[in-house]
Amino acid sequence: MTKENQSPNGHQHHTFKTRCRENFRSCAHKISLAVGSPWAFTIAFMLIVAWALTGRLFHYSDTWQLVINTATTIITFLMVFIIQNTQNRDTRAIQLKLDELLRGVHGARNRLVALETLTDEELDDLAKEFEKVRKSAAERKL
Repeated sequence: MTKENQSPNGHQHHTFKTRCRENFRSCAHKISLAVGSPWAFTIAFMLIVAWALTGRLFHYSDTWQLVINTATTIITFLMVFIIQNTQNRDTRAIQLKLDELLRGVHGARNRLVALETLTDEELDDLAKEFEKVRKSAAERKL
């Protein structure tokens, strides 16, 4: 922690940005666990069934349709951010784990450690290189 984030007695002071980021991460993690559960699916399914069954009561009106359209749009919009946050964290964690494995394996090419920073063209070239290696290894087995 830098000096500006520490009090004279050594306690860390988290910036507003850091607290917001951590709170969002924590909430996103909890929400992703909850909505990815069978219970969440069951509840969502039951709500849709209940909505469909009330159609006759509300004469399948525009307002009745608007309720489900609005609810699903809002939920979908918010879930995009939750899913993206979770995906970004998972991808970053996997990359760090793979980087550590590459660093620890004798003979591994260290230039593979930061593949996520390569351009699409560089990734295509590397994929072609690995395809040649794969074909060569398959031919040796025959």
